Amino acid sequence: MKKKASFNFYFDSPPEAALIAASLSPELKQKIPKTNVEITHSDNTLLLNIQSNDISSLRAACNSYLRWINTAISVKQLI
Repeated sequence: MKKKASFNFYFDSPPEAALIAASLSPELKQKIPKTNVEITHSDNTLLLNIQSNDISSLRAACNSYLRWINTAISVKQLI
């Protein structure tokens, strides 16, 4: 059975959500083993969906993507 995790992020504006989604696009090209990751954005919302074959791979993917999103937000605030 596939394990799943979904996260919704709400931003102040649609361009901010698009910027964070775009900053994650290189990470999507580098596949995490045993996982399928999808990122979509609409208006000021970014949706992160992660599916995995096992819980340890799901946990690793969640940790990685959440950390990358946090880093992108932190960098944006500095600029």
